[in-house]
Formats: sequence, C-alpha cells, structure tokens
Amino acid sequence: MNEIHEECGLFGISLRKEKKIAYDAYYALYALQHRGQEGAGIAIRHDGVITLHKDAGLVNEVFTPPVLAGLSEGDSAIAHVRYSTTGADRRLNAQPLMINHLKGRMAIAHNGNLTNDSELREELEKKGSIFHTTSDTEVIAYTITKHRLTSKTLEEAVSKTMDDIKGAYSLLVMSPTKLIAARDPWGFRPLCMGRFEGGIVFSSESCAFDAIGAEFIRDVEPGEIICVHEDGTITEDKSHTHKEKKSFCVFEFIYFARPDSIIDGSSVQRARQRAGAFLALESPVQADIVIGVPDSGIEAALGYARQSGIPYGIGLIKNKYIGRTFISPDQDIRENSVRIKLSPVRSAVEGKRVVLVDDSIVRGTTSKRIVKLLRDAGAKEVHFMSSAPKFLYPCYFGTDIDSSENLFAYKYSDEEMKEILDVDSLHFLSVESARKLTDNGERGFCTACFSSEYPTPPPKSGSKDRYNQPLKKEGRSEEQP
Repeated sequence: MNEIHEECGLFGISLRKEKKIAYDAYYALYALQHRGQEGAGIAIRHDGVITLHKDAGLVNEVFTPPVLAGLSEGDSAIAHVRYSTTGADRRLNAQPLMINHLKGRMAIAHNGNLTNDSELREELEKKGSIFHTTSDTEVIAYTITKHRLTSKTLEEAVSKTMDDIKGAYSLLVMSPTKLIAARDPWGFRPLCMGRFEGGIVFSSESCAFDAIGAEFIRDVEPGEIICVHEDGTITEDKSHTHKEKKSFCVFEFIYFARPDSIIDGSSVQRARQRAGAFLALESPVQADIVIGVPDSGIEAALGYARQSGIPYGIGLIKNKYIGRTFISPDQDIRENSVRIKLSPVRSAVEGKRVVLVDDSIVRGTTSKRIVKLLRDAGAKEVHFMSSAPKFLYPCYFGTDIDSSENLFAYKYSDEEMKEILDVDSLHFLSVESARKLTDNGERGFCTACFSSEYPTPPPKSGSKDRYNQPLKKEGRSEEQP
C-alpha cells in the first residue's frame, strides 16, 4: 500500500453546440477521481464568456445536484481534480485557474510539476506579477499571458511558453474562442484525445471517455499542441515534438492510472499483470496462495499467480467507502486508516504461506501494518512482492517523493527492511523489468525515482524550489500543486 500521490487529472470538451456541458465534465471527473481527491473544478464557456466553479473536496462534494443544475449551458469546458498537501488553502489552489488579461479571459488546468518553477516565478515577480496561489500552474498561466502580448494567436503564446518552462506538464487552456491541449516534449504525464457528439474531448486517461460514451482517437504526442477552434476546426503544432527523449512516468502503469485505461497505446491492466509475471520469474518462492493489496496490487498478484502456478486468492477485503490511503495528508491519520480500510480474510490466509503483492513500498509504515494484519489472521509465512522497484531518489515531475531520507529502501538494507516489515522474504521488481512493462516500451520511461537517471536536469541545488528550501521562507505556504 502506498503513501505517495500524483497531483491531478484533466478533462476538456469542445462541442459545436450549446448543452448542459457541466454534466459531461462531472461524469468524466468522477472517472478521474483517483488522480486527485482534495479539489475539483469546472470552467464553462457560454457564448464566449467563461465562468468557473471550484472548491476543495471530492467531485460529488464540490458539484452537488443544486450546483450542477445552476451551472450554465456551454459549448466548451475544462475540468480538473487535484491532490494537495498540508498547509495551505485548498480552495484557493483548486483548478482550473481563471486569468483576466488584455487579450481576454483564459482558464487553465495543469497536471505535472515544473523544474524551473522558482526561477520563472522570481522573474515574473520582478516584472510586477502578483501570485495568488502556490501552484506552478499560475506560473504557466502568467508566462502564457506574457507571450500573448507579442503573439498573433493564443496557440503561438503556448508554444513560446513551452520554450520557457521545463519539467512535466499536460495542459488544457480555454479562451473565449479556443480549447488548447499541450503536452511536454518528454511526455511525462498522459493526455489523450477523443470524439464526442461531433466535438473533441481531452483527458488524462481514456477511462473518462468511457464514462461519457466518447470515442478514443489517439494520445496527444509529447511536445504537441492541439487547438480546437469554436467552429470545430482543429490545428496541430508539432514543432516541439521529437525534441527530447520520451520519458513517460512508469509509475502511471504501476499505480496511478486506472486499470481500464489505455495510455500511449498500452493497457494499464496488462502492464500490471506483466509486472507480476516478471516478479515471479525474478523472485520465485514456495507458497500456498498469492494475494494482492486492493486495488492496484491485484492485477500484479494475478500476474504473479499465473506465472508461478501458485493459486490466487482474495486475502484482503477493502472497505469501499474509504479512499486511497493518501486521501489524508496527515501521516498519523493515513497510517491509522489502514485498520478500517483493509480486513484480512482469515479463512484464506490462516496457516498458509502467503505471497503478498503490492504496487510499491515507499515509506514502509503502511506495508508494515498490512503484514501485521495477515500475521494476526494466522498467516504462517508472508513473502512481500513489490511490483515497483525500490524508491531511492526524489521525483521532480509530479509525484510526491520529496527526498531520499524519507524513503524506506534508501534508509535501510534489505535485511533491515525485512526485519522491520516482519516478512519471511522481501522482493522488488527490477528496474530493467519496469522498463519492459508495455509492448511499445521503446517510447521510453522515466525511472528516475528508482535509478536516479533524470531525463531532464532537476532543480538547481540551492534554488528556491519546493524540495530544497522551506517554502515559508519564500513567503509561500507548504502546499504544492
């Protein structure tokens, strides 16, 4: 069970007609709820005017039936679900963000993290920009508006902005006449395109298309800018494609994405089962049953069972009314929630040698509690299998892994980890196998948090970035996008 999180999910829609478009965005956000559980927002364009509703909370908490009914019709919308950390106004940092400038109103939503956020923020502040959030999404928005003053079109301003910003970003930008989708040249975070009721939709994952009955077309290419005009015409700018080695976050396949999603042409479900099969080949053990930690460990457990020939069984039951453990930013609450979130099936594990498969081990506390649940239920042996490699290094591209010192595998040796977790054996997927989880792995994966091989330089040492400096010293809160 994990104690990490990914920041957000995006959805955009552009139709050639007016309708209660908020409902389509609402159902899509519901499908993307796993990507962010502490804030949600929808910006709607009606007759060229953009309105916004956003707040802290789950999608159904932010968009109650009266709120949805009260939102105007529109022909386009962008929507966002967000995860935040402790310490700042979650409502203020909810997205989309609305920007008013000389060229008109603009709404923007973002998934990812910039590695040069602090440098750009300081540069913009010196030129008079006043920031109202702690999100690097606002840095992107102000950079776009800066270039908009000297650009013929909004998409040209977005292209110039992509020359300035570094790191991970999938973007949706909506103006009074256009909806623009853009993805960073490395392709760290997912973004796909579909067709719906004669219009175009975008989403972080294809599962959102399934939720509204949209047809998947293709993935937005790394470095690509797609502009949907109000008359329905589509223009594409590929001037930033093929500029960088593709570095898609492999943890999207291991944990973040929903198993029914197709990302960059590959099935998330199949990738997770393949991870389990690789584990069975790399780390065979003698056991009576293979169980997975719900939900993201189940597919890997199935893969391990099929490859090893050890029977698969349901050994842990998840309380369906409790969200992922990272729904609570407070560490104590997150740890204690395990006891009400998971229950062992005593009849399945008592007296058995158990292979326990989970998607990763980050800080170890939750994993230790799960092993204790199985021990208390009478498990004779517990062999822990992580379908991710060892987390050893910080991530700067949208995953909340902030320092090596907080990582279980960095702090302890294999034997120490085994003793702390109270397991009979402990195994991690190899980095080499992680790079082969999909059929088209030639796209290139980012495995920096496992290998320290960063595809683009991390923030400069000593810079005013979110990882190396206490943010309160910069006049910023502790919350990050």
